[in-house]
Amino acid sequence: MKVALDAMGGDYAPSVNIEGAIETVNGCNDINVILVGDEAVIRNELKNKKYSPDRISIKHASQVVEMHESPTVAIRKKKDSSIKIGVELVKTGKADAFVSAGHSGVVMATSLLLLGKSKGVLRPAIATQMPNLKDTFILLDVGANVDCKPEHLLQFAIMGNTYCRLILGRPVPNVALLSIGEEDTKGNELTKETFKLLKKTKLNFIGNMEGKDIFTGKADVVVCDGFIGNIALKISEGLAETILKMLKQE
Repeated sequence: MKVALDAMGGDYAPSVNIEGAIETVNGCNDINVILVGDEAVIRNELKNKKYSPDRISIKHASQVVEMHESPTVAIRKKKDSSIKIGVELVKTGKADAFVSAGHSGVVMATSLLLLGKSKGVLRPAIATQMPNLKDTFILLDVGANVDCKPEHLLQFAIMGNTYCRLILGRPVPNVALLSIGEEDTKGNELTKETFKLLKKTKLNFIGNMEGKDIFTGKADVVVCDGFIGNIALKISEGLAETILKMLKQE
């Protein structure tokens, strides 16, 4: 498998990205990495590191998308960005996957523009795999769609269920809907209507789930719109960082 990696995206790029690429190829014999970004910068990072040149290659991209940039502006003006070049590698079959820790909105928009959607999919969603008391769970959407219809959340549930079965190896994933109460009468119009749709499916839908329960391990897939999902994700990240800092201060 060939994985294109955005070497320039993320808070600690390119050093951490390149270190991750080297660790990946050292630990996985069936994965080769294409580092996408400024070739001179990448080669400078690689020069003092031990790696297999036949497993790690470089694809030059002269531009970097900054986190503050608008997706529409970045796509229009930065046609040689590491994100666009990486997605193009997938489109042309030169890479099997593209990974970026950079601007998620630009990654999503570029992917839609160049790769399109699977047949029948109304909207793509951003999913994240998070730890819980038992193992991990999938939370989606975490930011791609801030305004959703019940049909969108229904499809997100199906996507998350499929990912859990095929990637995580869980034959019958438990699917939950993130809401403000467990009862089906709780929530807003979106969650109430989504609840009705999910009840009619063959998914192992376990009902509504409150935010305090998402880390218990009761659900393999937790579904919400991108507005709520992104807030839940960022609160979780901030809480984890705060607890670590508090422990260090003890």
